[in-house]
Amino acid sequence: MVYAFLADGFEEVEALMVVDILRRAGIETLTVSVSENYEVKSSHNIVVKADALIKDVDFDKAELIFLPGGIPGTPNLAVCKTLVANIKDFNNKGKRLAAICAAPSILGELGILEGKVVSCYPGYEDSLKGATYKREKVITDGNITTARGLGAAIDMGLELVTILKSKEEADSIAEKIQLV
Repeated sequence: MVYAFLADGFEEVEALMVVDILRRAGIETLTVSVSENYEVKSSHNIVVKADALIKDVDFDKAELIFLPGGIPGTPNLAVCKTLVANIKDFNNKGKRLAAICAAPSILGELGILEGKVVSCYPGYEDSLKGATYKREKVITDGNITTARGLGAAIDMGLELVTILKSKEEADSIAEKIQLV
């Protein structure tokens, strides 16, 4: 199970592209609103209805937390105490975390990226406390996968499919969506 967290101001393509690819792979993936509302407005004023509210999800059932970027979505995710507590818990247990665009800054500010090699949207490198920044589309280092931004959303989704299922499944999806 993957939980993809949505806060007002999220980057819709980053969130939904990754969710789409995970679902194509048969990986159970829920979009989760960090507010009391199922409807979440993206950074470009597109309203998306989340599958669940954060107060109703069981974090023990999830194997991966995914954080899309976007402004003000990233700061809105960062102030959600329930989400932050569970991100820390996931990391302490070695469970998987994934963040794209500005969202790796959340992990950095929590000290989770110490000693990791990571990517993020240019301009957020200073928030990656203790990490080594590389200008790459997607990087997985241990339990953490990070990506640069919207242009890397397909790559992020395929990387997560590779990790959660197999390289063969990711390659099959890449072919089906005409990426190769």
